[in-house]
Amino acid sequence: MLANYKFKNIFSLAILGIASSLVGCSLNEHHHNNIAQAQEKPKVLASHNVICDLVETIAQDTIDLTCLIDPSQDPHTYRPTPSQRQAMEFAQVIFYGGYQLEPQITNLLEATKTPAPKIAVYEQAVTEPIMTQHEHSETDADHDHSETDADHAHSETKSGKQNLSPDPHVWHNLENTVAMVELIETTLLQLNPSSADIYLKNSTALTDQLWQLDGWIKDQIATIPQGKRILVTTHDSLNYYVQAYGIEDYQTLQGLSLASSPTASQVRELATTIKQTGVPTIFVESTANDRVIRNVADAANVQLSPQKLFVDGLGEADNFTDMMSHNTCAIVDGLGGQCQPFTNKINNQ
Repeated sequence: MLANYKFKNIFSLAILGIASSLVGCSLNEHHHNNIAQAQEKPKVLASHNVICDLVETIAQDTIDLTCLIDPSQDPHTYRPTPSQRQAMEFAQVIFYGGYQLEPQITNLLEATKTPAPKIAVYEQAVTEPIMTQHEHSETDADHDHSETDADHAHSETKSGKQNLSPDPHVWHNLENTVAMVELIETTLLQLNPSSADIYLKNSTALTDQLWQLDGWIKDQIATIPQGKRILVTTHDSLNYYVQAYGIEDYQTLQGLSLASSPTASQVRELATTIKQTGVPTIFVESTANDRVIRNVADAANVQLSPQKLFVDGLGEADNFTDMMSHNTCAIVDGLGGQCQPFTNKINNQ
């Protein structure tokens, strides 16, 4: 009888020990899960590389950021991959351009049922865009634009109505970029208020830098002799820049498709247009094939700038400020001015 009693006690203690161990493991696992959840960063998706650079500068490593369009890609013809479509579904906030800069992404967002806020950065930050006759081909990587100017040029359809659309390249005026920074900061604060101090500090530093860059651009353009501040490009993506920074005239080479060689009569016509402007240099976009425009430049007896302009995104620049300073110095040096380097940098760039 005594032996049976001792056996029962030992058996009960063993069961109790196992149960305690299981409860302890369960609590420990629950504790680790809570820590993992607390350390998980908010998932943020940014479509265009300009937006991505601004978001990254403000948020740094407080978010899990996915960027869709590489700096070397044309946003007008970009098509998201299956993995990028999946990332869109899991994002907690989606930043995209709007104004049909990335038509495939806009269409996909409209069809996506994700509850995440979808922030059209260019549309919401710039509610009164420049309206232009501005067309892009979604199937031709060397997209063709129609002629426009910085004074909101217009065209007529067969019905006699204006055929205008918003110019999406709003970031080329830094006043617009400052508004974009404010919008991004506000959105991040709502998403992740625990990192508010970081967002406020970084957005303030970035805004200060952008205003300094704005003044620097105006100073550099001012070194171009008056009457020579005439910009001739292959496409019409710099309307905001022209309007903001004192370019006196802006011409684009209407009807020039960089996907195929122009006829001899087209070359002569374009060369005549260039000669009439009196410019020493014309410019080509980084996303375009400069072989075609080089033939036109030779016929007009003008230089083709050795520095391609980054107009649809960051291009080969490391960040937004480097892109803007690159474009400015290319234009200033090409038109007879003297460009001094922009030296202001913020700590996280």
